[in-house]
Amino acid sequence: MAKVIVWNLMTLEGFFEGKEKWDLSFHEDAWGEEMAELSKAFGRKAGLLVFGRITYEGMKAYWTSTEEEGEIKDFMNALPKLVASRSLTGSDWNNTTVTADIVGEITRRKAAQAKDIYIFGSAELTESLLAAGLVDEIMIAVAPVTIGQGTPLFKAGPEKRSFRLIAARPLKNGTVILHYGVKAAA
Repeated sequence: MAKVIVWNLMTLEGFFEGKEKWDLSFHEDAWGEEMAELSKAFGRKAGLLVFGRITYEGMKAYWTSTEEEGEIKDFMNALPKLVASRSLTGSDWNNTTVTADIVGEITRRKAAQAKDIYIFGSAELTESLLAAGLVDEIMIAVAPVTIGQGTPLFKAGPEKRSFRLIAARPLKNGTVILHYGVKAAA
């Protein structure tokens, strides 16, 4: 059975993007050799990448047009991808499936495959999958920067959620990778 792992970068104050959609300029504060190696490891461990529609559109635009070459671009374009969307019906990005029933699809795939399922970005999708009890782990890179305003990674919800620390790893540039297990609801 696969684990569902959420991966995201955020600022110290908890924003995963700036004031404008796709303002990810703070990623430069987190990026470096250690983050590149971590990203490559994700590609080797992943059996499926999952995106919400908005994240998918940005990822597709970048990874199908970038002149950057290497292992990360290779796995982003080659790995199977699943997009949660009620408005898209298909995709021309290699190995992409679109579904309006993301909870059902993740439930089926989690049971059927051995390699892990990674959710990149996609705060709303993450919230939906947490509520459905499908997320096993959350990994967050906290960049050593504040940006003043933006979109929070976690939305205020009706319930408390608890997590157990698996690992905390500081990087040379001050970014900290926090890796949590998701505790089952009481």
